[in-house]
This record gives sequence, C-alpha cells and structure tokens, in this order.
Amino acid sequence: MYRFSSLLDNQNKRLFLASLLACLMISGLAIAVQEHFPFDDDFYGKLRQRYGERAERPVKAWQSLIEEQQQNDIMAQLNASNYFANRRIRYATDKEHWQQNDYWATPIESLVSQRGDCEDYAILKYATLRALGVPEEKLRLMYVRASTVNEPHMVLIYFETPQSLPLVLDNLTDKILPADQRPDLRPVYSFNGQGLWLARAQGLGKPVKNSSGVSSWTRLLERIEQGE
Repeated sequence: MYRFSSLLDNQNKRLFLASLLACLMISGLAIAVQEHFPFDDDFYGKLRQRYGERAERPVKAWQSLIEEQQQNDIMAQLNASNYFANRRIRYATDKEHWQQNDYWATPIESLVSQRGDCEDYAILKYATLRALGVPEEKLRLMYVRASTVNEPHMVLIYFETPQSLPLVLDNLTDKILPADQRPDLRPVYSFNGQGLWLARAQGLGKPVKNSSGVSSWTRLLERIEQGE
C-alpha cells in the first residue's frame, strides 16, 4: 500500500495520478467481470486447475450472492455487497499476505485466499456491484485518511446522483453511512473506469486530466483477463 508521505509529495503524487488515469480510460472492471467471470463449467474448470478444489466454494458463494441480489433494490445490493466482502476477507497487509509492499488482488484471489487489505475489500465490492448492473458512474474507489488506522485507507463510495452525498462502503464497519456521517475519513482522491478526481469533503471533486502510463489498475485488469 502507498504511504501518505509519498501520496502527498507533489512530484510523486503527480506521477502516480498520471499513470493511474491513463489505464482507467482504457477499460473498466465491469467488462472484466462480465467477460471473465461467466460462472459456467469452463470457468470453474479453469478455477480448479489454477487454485485447486478449495477455490470453488467461496467463488460459488459469490455467484450465489450476485444471482440472489439481481432483483433487489440498490440499498439491499449495497448492504449485501458490503457485508459479503467484510465477512469473506480477513484483513492482512500486502506485506504479510503477498510479501509485497503494494498488491491489488483480483476478486478471485481475495475470495480464494480469504485475506486482503482495504483495497481488496473495495475492489471486491466494486466488482460485485458492477456485476449487479450498478452503473460505473455511480461507483468510485476512494483513498482516504482514516483517523482510526495508522495508514492509507481505501473505501468504495456510491453516488445515487451526481449531486448526492456519497454513501461509504468500508471494511471497518458493516454500516453504510453518508460521507458527512464519517468524520473519521478525510478524502484524498477517487477513481473509476471513467477517470480520476482529486477529492473534496463532499460531492464529486475535481477531475484530473491528460495523463499516460501504467498503474495498479491496469495490472489488476490484466490479471483478471488472465484468469487470476
């Protein structure tokens, strides 16, 4: 996970934001979910081949969640997605789990290993909601400063409308609250497949334009496409 000392360093921050935005504009996690998680016999055969028999049970639980929530209203879907990820993943740092300083696991990797950090919780929730048909423009992954943890933190936020106060889906709590009821979180920036925004306390924030490079998001999508 990136440390805030580097996040807030102007040069490093510009480079990181520039590299992240380029690949966000290439593709979205929704496409990867639809194309690479078909949940058919071939998919499960490849899953067992890569991860072993133990992988099937947690992934089928994810499939069941998606199927069961298809006809529910958005609040039910948000709550189910938040609760599912918070229960299926046990917190572990990237150093402990992957022996890397920063690693973004695919939803399958998080489900099979049953471990992950805040980014992995948020990514699984994002993938679940996109699989349920929630529009991409209503969802963002957001880096925040959290007063309750001594490190950078990522949450998923949901906007009902562009003018709405976002709802926060957080691995630190099963309760989904509007952003103004989370004084413990200070936003830094947010992103989805449509772009990246320097965050403000409420609302959409300021978009970042014109960038190129390689990022954690691109690597995540590439690994999903490879069946990881």
